[in-house]
Amino acid sequence: MGHLLNDKSALVPLIDRINRYPVGLVDSPRLRQILALLFDPREAEVAARFPLTEATRAELVERTGLPAAELDGILESMANKGLVMDLPVGHETYYLLVPGLIGFMEFSFMRDRGDLPQAELARLMSEYLREQGKDGQAGEFFGSRWPLTRALVYEDQISVQSRITPWEDARQIIQNAEFHAVTLCFCRHKRSHEGKTCQQGAPVEEICMVLGEGARFLVRRGMAEPRSAEQMLAILDRARALGLTHITDNIREQPSFLCNCCRCCCELLAGVQMGFHEGIAKTPFLAEVDPARCDYCGACLRACNAKCIGLADDARALPKAQRWAQVDAEVCLGCGACLQACEQGALTLVPRATRPRPPRDRNALFARILWDKGRLMPFLADGLRRGVERLLRRR
Repeated sequence: MGHLLNDKSALVPLIDRINRYPVGLVDSPRLRQILALLFDPREAEVAARFPLTEATRAELVERTGLPAAELDGILESMANKGLVMDLPVGHETYYLLVPGLIGFMEFSFMRDRGDLPQAELARLMSEYLREQGKDGQAGEFFGSRWPLTRALVYEDQISVQSRITPWEDARQIIQNAEFHAVTLCFCRHKRSHEGKTCQQGAPVEEICMVLGEGARFLVRRGMAEPRSAEQMLAILDRARALGLTHITDNIREQPSFLCNCCRCCCELLAGVQMGFHEGIAKTPFLAEVDPARCDYCGACLRACNAKCIGLADDARALPKAQRWAQVDAEVCLGCGACLQACEQGALTLVPRATRPRPPRDRNALFARILWDKGRLMPFLADGLRRGVERLLRRR
């Protein structure tokens, strides 16, 4: 069966299945090369038959037609690769096909892998994520009105008159999580296999965080290591010392990750830099420059992870000593990472005119993205059909 994934058509059912998720994978020759490296033929066939929500072993036996013992081996292999999540609930284990992004592409670089040609995979992923512009994967990921991720503000950089809610506070998100773990940074690890290092000196290890049930899965499968809340807060402080931007799920309840992102390696920030200015939901704040204090030294330009600070329009005709910087308000994430770079104290965070409010939880976010992309009805129909099937089995 090893020849099957060399045939382009063999991957079509898998791609079709992945593309029923809120964020799918745009088909291309590079995508098929990536999938052929990650999925063996049996895994691709099983993945294509997964329902849109979690399924029990018995349900997957019925869907795939495979003997239970054979299916168990395939599911175990897929879980070890991060292609499927196994979720123990009481005496039952549920299985969920992991999306491509955010999902198994990131998981493939959350540890050093001897079973994958990671250098080749890194090159293919970097090319794939940038090909075809808005018509390619970048458009699929960043193009919805409802971003999958959002930035968090450095709460110590906002004025005493301002306030943030618990879901806007990185420290509170960490403290509220019931389980914590740290993992390799997908973006910097991928870049390291391309022979590149972070220009901000951010490490690959001990910098990106996963939370809750997803973190438990990654720890079980050797893709993350558990940490205490106190240790996670220390990592957060280290990230801020490096001027990294905090990014999490665009939801209010139970975010599953907290990444600490740089301007040179992060694929999320690359989307903003490519022109998807609403691709990451913004904080309730906006960086603002005081022209009277700014000496246009360039420190904030180098510190801005969204690359949204430049020479002020009104200062272009002036001598260099009289120039000042300006923030592009349409692009600024409001993270506050730039403020600590300014020795003149010319940068402040001011409240936005309207305060962004993320969806309550992951289901609410996914429903909005699915509706936006015209994919909601198939998702609801699949859930209804499976609910009826489960009721009939209990009779």
